[in-house]
Amino acid sequence: MPTRRLTLNVNGADHELDVRPDAPLLYVLRNDLELNGPKYGCGLGECGACTVLVDGKAARSCLTPVSGMAGRKITTLEGLGGSDSPDPIQQAFIEHQAAQCGYCINGMVMTTRALLNRNPSPSEEEIRRELAFNLCRCGTHMEILAAVRQAVEDAGHAAAPPAAKEAR
Repeated sequence: MPTRRLTLNVNGADHELDVRPDAPLLYVLRNDLELNGPKYGCGLGECGACTVLVDGKAARSCLTPVSGMAGRKITTLEGLGGSDSPDPIQQAFIEHQAAQCGYCINGMVMTTRALLNRNPSPSEEEIRRELAFNLCRCGTHMEILAAVRQAVEDAGHAAAPPAAKEAR
């Protein structure tokens, strides 16, 4: 299949690329834009390692054709924050040491960000249901859940009016 010129908005910046329209978004992010947050896991959209945000919603980039991404806002792990200013979710994962091998963390963080975009105060059941299809083989599930609960609590503090913060 011939390549096509496409403009992708990734992490707030426009990128003009010559890509095959049927190429998975994951390949373009990793190979053309050299972003390492999203990982190739299963290639079937079942493990979550490749999760990115498309217009604020979680999407499995290994199954998402790049041709449908023109005009959309794509956010990768790198777009959430960096070491000098991490996203509150990233900070909570660091504080709770929620990564062992680190392979699943991209999907866990990005899925959590999508959840908190939709619902800043999810219940424990909603958190577990949301993360159920993100696989972790290292066994850091307890730390991941603790990190997500911390991110939810921190988001609640950040969203509270100043008077409510002082009362805490």
